[in-house]
Amino acid sequence: MRSFIYQSQPARVIFGAHSLDRLPEEIQRLGASRALVLCTPEQRGQAQAVADRIGPRAAGLFDRAVMHVPIDTAQAAREEAKRLGADCCIAVGGGSTTGLAKAIALVSELPILAVPTTYAGSEMTPIWGLTEGGIKKTGRDLRVLPRTVIYDPVLTLTMPAMLSATSGMNAIAHCVEALYAEDANPIVSLMAEEGIRALAASLPAVVKNPIDLEARAEALYGAWLGGSSLGAVGMALHHKLCHVLGGTFNLPHAETHTVVLPYAAAFNAPAAPEAMARVARALGTRDAAAGLFALSSSMGAPTALSQIGMKEGDLDRAAELAVLNPYYNPRAITREAIRALLDDAFRGRPPAPRPNGGEP
Repeated sequence: MRSFIYQSQPARVIFGAHSLDRLPEEIQRLGASRALVLCTPEQRGQAQAVADRIGPRAAGLFDRAVMHVPIDTAQAAREEAKRLGADCCIAVGGGSTTGLAKAIALVSELPILAVPTTYAGSEMTPIWGLTEGGIKKTGRDLRVLPRTVIYDPVLTLTMPAMLSATSGMNAIAHCVEALYAEDANPIVSLMAEEGIRALAASLPAVVKNPIDLEARAEALYGAWLGGSSLGAVGMALHHKLCHVLGGTFNLPHAETHTVVLPYAAAFNAPAAPEAMARVARALGTRDAAAGLFALSSSMGAPTALSQIGMKEGDLDRAAELAVLNPYYNPRAITREAIRALLDDAFRGRPPAPRPNGGEP
């Protein structure tokens, strides 16, 4: 007899082409009138267009969001929000920008309105992360969950093909780990499997033709499901490894998730055969880990840590950090096993396939 607890996240989602047109009324719905628009330096133009769209409701623009939310950047953004008298934040961009908005909300409780332009999924979670002294710390707090998320696939049309591929693989990682999470439940598992299916079907089409709006919409739909899965249940080894590799060694976020995912799936396959069977089914393949590796390879995405800036001499330290304060994981974690996993990922060795989606 199954037993589970399911709790939905209190977020409002608006999905569809040109849904950004509803931004002014959504700000009003929050009871806000002075929005601080946040973005990365590279997305300043897009964020400025959003600020222009809301006119006098824009209190200012802060364009210094970066990966892994360094504490100094978070402090600067918090001070700017206070200086401007902002009463809400609009995060325009991916996980870095949403993460910065969460850092502000964590200490001020300013409501967040997220406008994703990638497939990161952070906009659907109450998970925050801050990096200080080379260590990335994460936590859960409903104060940082965006109140409203506007998913407009038109805004993703300018996302480069390779970023689309890696950002999409990041979203698939959320779905994969949700299937074997400690607090997994039937509702989230349905969303997670559907998210993998939607992303696996649409991402190759997006990479082939980045202006295919139908494919972009399907990928964004899958990313929404991935983010919802991430926000509803706990994560495991894959996310722990990626937090270590990103926070300590400053590896690019989406690319790190892309490389690590097949190896984390292969590692956990013997302990989570039902979850791996669902992943394999969503991918349309016999083996989950091999199917994930093949999907990345088919899109020309990186498949080795050595390709994204990891140094072989840092693998030992990464393994040591990964076993400190470990997340729940269906398979027991040892330093030796994680070191071997990281070596495979560093060299890009294809994960060994297992029949029936990962049964031992």
